[in-house]
Amino acid sequence: MSKIIDGKKIAQNIRMELKDEIKNLKKDGRVPGLTVVMVGNNPASETYVSMKEKAAEEIGINSRLIKKDEDISEKELLDLIDELNNDPAVDGILVQLPLPEHIDEKKVIESIVPDKDVDGFHPINTGRLFSGQEDSLRYEACTPLGIIRMLEREGIEIDGKNATIVGRSNIVGKPIAHLLLERHATVTICHSHTKDLKAETKRADIVVAAVGRAEMITGDMIKEGAVVIDVGINRIDGELLGDVEFESAKEVASRITPVPGGVGPMTIAMLMENTVKARKYHGV
Repeated sequence: MSKIIDGKKIAQNIRMELKDEIKNLKKDGRVPGLTVVMVGNNPASETYVSMKEKAAEEIGINSRLIKKDEDISEKELLDLIDELNNDPAVDGILVQLPLPEHIDEKKVIESIVPDKDVDGFHPINTGRLFSGQEDSLRYEACTPLGIIRMLEREGIEIDGKNATIVGRSNIVGKPIAHLLLERHATVTICHSHTKDLKAETKRADIVVAAVGRAEMITGDMIKEGAVVIDVGINRIDGELLGDVEFESAKEVASRITPVPGGVGPMTIAMLMENTVKARKYHGV
């Protein structure tokens, strides 16, 4: 039976380390500033934003939420982001997705200056990741970065391992592939056109499930002793389920993340980490 990776505990430890760091930054002049912009009243977004605000408050980040009605025009939203780009008290800007259909998400993401893009979605930040520019300021997307931190904190070897990622989104699948490549894993990305998914996952030492389909990855698709990271959050009949069928997979895997309590807390911790990084970059 596998060891369950406690994402809550790891995230809490990281937040406490950041809290000490923020105390020192405060002595230098000011605490990090994070502004979250939310459009409309999406219940899932509201819950997630509330968790972000709580985490920021806990460690001493100056967090501000700007809520706008769903009928805000694209121009009004872009003008707001421009104001935040030019506000020296704002180190990080996060626009909560999804946005209403009449607003171009791509245009909004690209309007945030790269050095305040703590979500790590701006093309310049993703470009620096994909081209391996570690010597430049770059922010990695929070969920993939959280997965890497989780593996590191658990002492899980990445170098030389076979890693299979199920899902090719710009938010998780593609960036985690590059982060694993940087750490010398041999990476396979699977998707809806993959001919034999089971054959690909079965040979992986590390499986990252990020496809958005409840319990798609079952225990018989996992190699004995593999590490399984479940990114999926699927609400089925009021219950939260991952992309991995937990009960069968835990009998085969050496380590596995639960849903909830696995990757989710790490995503928020990495947002805090990126915001502290932005504060250091911007200085006093």
